[in-house]
Amino acid sequence: MRYASTEDTIAAISTPRGEGGIGIVRLSGTSSLQIASKMFISSRGRNILKDTRRVFHGHVSDASGQRIDEVLLHIMRAPHSYTAEDVAEINAHGGMAPLQAILEEALRLGARLAQPGEFTQRAFINGRLDLTRAEAVMDLIGAKTRTALNAANAAAGGVLARALAGLRETLADALARIEAAVDFPEDDLPELVDAALIHRLERAQEEMKRLIASADAGLRIREGVAVAIVGRPNVGKSSLFNTLLRDTRAIVSPEPGTTRDRIEETVALGGIPVRLMDTAGMRDTPHSVEFMGVTLARRAAQQADYILFVVDASEPSTEADTALAAELTRLETPIVLVRNKIDLAETRFTPPDAPFKALCDISALTGAGLERFEEQLTELLQGDAVMETNSPMLSRTHQKDSMRRAAACLDRLLANTAASPELSALELRDALQALGEITGETTPEHLLDRIFASFCIGK
Repeated sequence: MRYASTEDTIAAISTPRGEGGIGIVRLSGTSSLQIASKMFISSRGRNILKDTRRVFHGHVSDASGQRIDEVLLHIMRAPHSYTAEDVAEINAHGGMAPLQAILEEALRLGARLAQPGEFTQRAFINGRLDLTRAEAVMDLIGAKTRTALNAANAAAGGVLARALAGLRETLADALARIEAAVDFPEDDLPELVDAALIHRLERAQEEMKRLIASADAGLRIREGVAVAIVGRPNVGKSSLFNTLLRDTRAIVSPEPGTTRDRIEETVALGGIPVRLMDTAGMRDTPHSVEFMGVTLARRAAQQADYILFVVDASEPSTEADTALAAELTRLETPIVLVRNKIDLAETRFTPPDAPFKALCDISALTGAGLERFEEQLTELLQGDAVMETNSPMLSRTHQKDSMRRAAACLDRLLANTAASPELSALELRDALQALGEITGETTPEHLLDRIFASFCIGK
């Protein structure tokens, strides 16, 4: 694996960079308590290596005895810690100068700077967490909505791990029975592969399909979706952007072409993090700066998961609208037609002949129609995904891929129950291998390295 040894002691700043009331330097490994004892001076003269207390007040000094900061030292002895190793956490004031000085002193005394995700990887290696719980830790840190937080907490609590354990137990029991039938064909054994076993495998098949179906919701909740707001100049794209954010983030002006850059912000809709992209008005222009903005707008539309095509409802449709609708349709991205400015006059805009997912009439200025528009957009973003965050849910592409391969093995087995026991056993072994990739038991090392490398340093 990428981190070859767990014998050394690692250290890192575990709180975000910047100023705050509290910052934490974390050490984990066989020498973490010894290193902490050399740099920590107890305010009451206590020896942290012998004292049974878990929290100590004092200060940290450098090699010359110069005081660095007043701190609280938290001691967690193996295996009762996050990494299942001896852990020392130094709670100091949350500025970069004291935290960096404390970290440098820990490194001077023999610790090694932790790599991204190395604390969690040690928890995984030491059996403290399986891979689903380890990945849920990162989901907790990155949660952008309460729905995402609930889903991450459920996974961290083991709801997915337990579901996978049940599937593996069913498949392992079936494999043991089939292998017994292969190994002892002449023995007077009861029927090992009976209707009851087939029924359990069919139930496992149904659970696998349910988990595969949950992945769409899991991915949307965790990763969110990108929504580009596009249209001709001066149709109210920036006004809609600000209205959805409930904040004035983009400049709004009656002068066409005000927006020259791509502006992005995240908003929650139906528990899904939505990355809104306000773009420049799309038109032919001789001005180089505006042309660059139009280029960025086209790129945003190409990268988006959904497009909000905004038009001016108070004006008749134009050839430019029809051409733009045709251009967006070629992207094969779901498009919502938003007729804005319904407060100005009776709607005169005739929708182009294009396959829009929805048509909404609103006024970004007065808020008319906004509530219904947000409901329609939320329904579209959620799709058929079932947002049951307390149920087992796949939330990563590699999890979905592994579950699909496991389900395919079981599908083949159940579709041909008259196949040879050897072939059935092979399908079950492959299915167990695929399920083990989700929990980390059989995950390839290169995938584990990539997963833990995506974690932040200090976690």
